[in-house]
Amino acid sequence: MIINCIIVDDEIHARKVLEKYIQDLPHINLVKSCKNALEAMESLRNNQIDVMFLDINMPKLSGLNFLESLTNAPLVVITTAYREYAVDAYELDVIDYLHKPIPFPRFIKAISKVEEKIQAKNQQFTVHTETPNQTKPNFIFIKADKKTIKLNFNDIKYIEGLGDYIKIHTLTKTIVSKLTIKKMEELLPPKQFPRVHKSFIISLELIESIEGNQIEINDFKIPIGLMYRQNFMNLINTFLKK
Repeated sequence: MIINCIIVDDEIHARKVLEKYIQDLPHINLVKSCKNALEAMESLRNNQIDVMFLDINMPKLSGLNFLESLTNAPLVVITTAYREYAVDAYELDVIDYLHKPIPFPRFIKAISKVEEKIQAKNQQFTVHTETPNQTKPNFIFIKADKKTIKLNFNDIKYIEGLGDYIKIHTLTKTIVSKLTIKKMEELLPPKQFPRVHKSFIISLELIESIEGNQIEINDFKIPIGLMYRQNFMNLINTFLKK
């Protein structure tokens, strides 16, 4: 399995260290070593990237702001000299958080996490494509409160991300599960359950109104994140009469 990656770091020494580590691993292919987020954006647009090694403190656009701006980000490993951003980074579902100077064994551990994630995605894809004519179920099973709970799509109002946990607000109750919002997003049909904010997924069917940058569902106001607004409004516009 060849893993395509990019490095995004404004410090040339930091890039050189990662370039050397990647060179020592034959199954990791460095597509581009970028000195800023704009170069990285171009690489992501023109190449299939599996993982991005991303610095946080960069001029013009920080690594975390850049990551928030991406609607279809690859897997991300943060590389930084600052420990205080760890919580913010993990809320954006990064795979790992490497503190500079990065030892080679610690880098290898991050690569192992990336490989596990990619393999899990590939296995999930294989399962779905083995039965293309099978009707997709309108429910999923999740773990919550030491039980396996069947969750019908029609019952979901919205989902709220809380770091490594999510709150699933249904028509009758609220369920807390140890899942990230990104993982939950992968489990749900995107046109039925669009992500509208880094912390919210909503049921398109149960929207009562949209006003400005807010969605109303059962008297609860849900913000529309700037980086999610365009995709969400494109989806809404498909239902509007010309």
